[in-house]
Amino acid sequence: MEYRFLGASGLKIPVLSFGTATFGGGTEFFKAWGTTQTEEATRLVNLCLDAGVNLFDTANIYSNGMAEAILGKALNGLRERVLISTKATFPMGSKPNEMGSSRIHLIKQCEDSLKRLNTDRIDIYHMHGFDGNTPVEETLKTLENLVQSGKVRYIACSNFSGWHLMKSLSVAERYGWSKYIAHQAYYSLLDREFEWELMPLGIDQNIGTIVWSPLSSGRLSGKYRRNQPIPADNRVQQGGGHGPALNEERLFRIVDALDAVAEETGKTVAQVSLNWLLQRPTVANIIIGARNEEQLMQNLQAIGWNLTVDQVKKLDAASETEPVYPYWHQRQNPALNPLPRFY
Repeated sequence: MEYRFLGASGLKIPVLSFGTATFGGGTEFFKAWGTTQTEEATRLVNLCLDAGVNLFDTANIYSNGMAEAILGKALNGLRERVLISTKATFPMGSKPNEMGSSRIHLIKQCEDSLKRLNTDRIDIYHMHGFDGNTPVEETLKTLENLVQSGKVRYIACSNFSGWHLMKSLSVAERYGWSKYIAHQAYYSLLDREFEWELMPLGIDQNIGTIVWSPLSSGRLSGKYRRNQPIPADNRVQQGGGHGPALNEERLFRIVDALDAVAEETGKTVAQVSLNWLLQRPTVANIIIGARNEEQLMQNLQAIGWNLTVDQVKKLDAASETEPVYPYWHQRQNPALNPLPRFY
């Protein structure tokens, strides 16, 4: 297993982490992701540890806390060997203060997550989304207090816009508070908008990227094929998808290129997709999910080898997408706005 520093911190994490959104299946949305219970979860956790994957990612909203509770049971007796990442911000009830990144909500959600996870600290605590109603100062001061109390080791964010993250970093620096060291972001060969602003920001500010949905809800798993029916058992068809409407022609163009590279490397389409991500700037970690042991073992084989420069260029060309304004304008002036270096 390869380990990388996470952003500007001294924390080393494996390049693959295990995501637990498949644990529980306690809501209709998450049931489409998976319904893994404690016994199977424990087997998956041990397989991860055997492979050197010691970072486990979850969130309070995953099946209304069930995923955290199942992960806590699966990690029984293993806490000193693992890192735990969880999240807060999204609604955990219908009452006025049961959502957001306010002091009252974050303190309660942190305490609730610690109980479900059966631990005394969270290693990486993410704000799951930006709360435009709560002052950034209130959120960051609350997180600083959680860090100072020892309940949280590092803080990170997820699904922020560039200005959300930059403002947060500026406020934290102004007051000498803990800064976000990572951004958990949606990124894949099919979804490359991350490269327009968030990746250059990450390079400039040394923010590590933890990638979620690296196979774009299974669209890059190898199951989607040109002139073949969409698999009926996929997550999107079952109501567990996310992201913009699918451009099928672009998807199949990418899959065609993946097939060619997979044949050259002797790897699967999914493994090639994951390996491509690990060669992108700022990417420190990819969250892999699995409904069963077979899927997990397949995903674990995405590391230990590298695509060639020509193979990366082939995939880049097949997945290129026209940026929106102001990014297309900036790309017309590369001397002023150099693109991130990929090779």
